[in-house]
Amino acid sequence: MRMTSLTAVLDACVLYPAPLRDLLLQLSLAGLYRARWTDEIHGEWMASLLARRPDLTHEQLDRTRTLMNASGLDCLVTGYAHLVDGLQLPDECDRHVLAAAIRCGAAVIVTCNQRDFPAAYLGQFGIEAQHPDAFIAELMDADQQRVLQSVRRVRLRLRNPPMSADEYLHILSRQSLPATVTALDRHRTSI
Repeated sequence: MRMTSLTAVLDACVLYPAPLRDLLLQLSLAGLYRARWTDEIHGEWMASLLARRPDLTHEQLDRTRTLMNASGLDCLVTGYAHLVDGLQLPDECDRHVLAAAIRCGAAVIVTCNQRDFPAAYLGQFGIEAQHPDAFIAELMDADQQRVLQSVRRVRLRLRNPPMSADEYLHILSRQSLPATVTALDRHRTSI
């Protein structure tokens, strides 16, 4: 596996829903980038999911968190708290995400909320906020074959029920990934 030097902090909004999280994690496992997050980010996506899905338990989500933390080398960012108070973002609750990105030397924050991470401000730290659709598109431009292999791995893991390529693309289209779905649709037989 070839690992890139690209490091990205995954914001809570891309870790829930599960289909987007699974794809982003598989792309990282394939060595296309290095995924990073914090316990605070875990807390946010877990609280959001539990609020919308009362049928789930905290223990079930803890299992997911444990698996995520065990999935990659050094994915959990720590030691960033001292940076939070010195940062200025439109939503103060997002400062910990930027602090983590600064701490781990990330070039990208993958988020659906780019307006909460102004480009000019993040640029001072050499960091860019990217929507997951744009992020995945850049990964596909860099290494289309590994992205297609990753998508296929994620799709084939879905067994309850199993999904065809068309069904999986439909799931991805519901994740606000139009460019990704369009690009993958051209390679449907490979996924």
